[in-house]
Amino acid sequence: MNPNVFDDPRITAVGLLFEVHAGLSARFATQLDEHGLSAVEFEVLTRLTRSPGNQLRMTDLAAQTSLSTSGVTRVVDRMERDGLITRRACPSDRRSSYAVVTPAGLRRLDESLPGHLQLIEDWFTGQLDPAALHALLDGLRRVRDAVHPCATAGSSDTAPDEEPAPKTAESTRC
Repeated sequence: MNPNVFDDPRITAVGLLFEVHAGLSARFATQLDEHGLSAVEFEVLTRLTRSPGNQLRMTDLAAQTSLSTSGVTRVVDRMERDGLITRRACPSDRRSSYAVVTPAGLRRLDESLPGHLQLIEDWFTGQLDPAALHALLDGLRRVRDAVHPCATAGSSDTAPDEEPAPKTAESTRC
């Protein structure tokens, strides 16, 4: 085996990505726990709140979070018991239902968000100048769209500086 293969920048890039993810996840988990939320619950609340009408079809929520449909059902069940979200039947398809943020879910998100944003600023975006942040966001979106084409399923809106993902054979299955 060629010992220089481990100096490959592709291995370095993925390794750094994993290290950053692990470090940020640990900081986020501690802060979110102070508000009685897991990282998955925070992600669900955030994705629902950023979606039109503060709601998503359960299948779209599963696609956006990379959870299985049964995994989303378990999380939604737990969050519904805690009063953070509710389910609403889809008027046009009896087989589908929507997960909808409740006022209590919005309050919980509002309580946790300032500390969460401060951690993001301190440990992530604040480490980059505006040009580097823009380049990083562009690169992350391209990689996300390639490896997870359903990540924006059910969202009619994109972030203010984000272009909609191009339609591919894979994305039409979302």
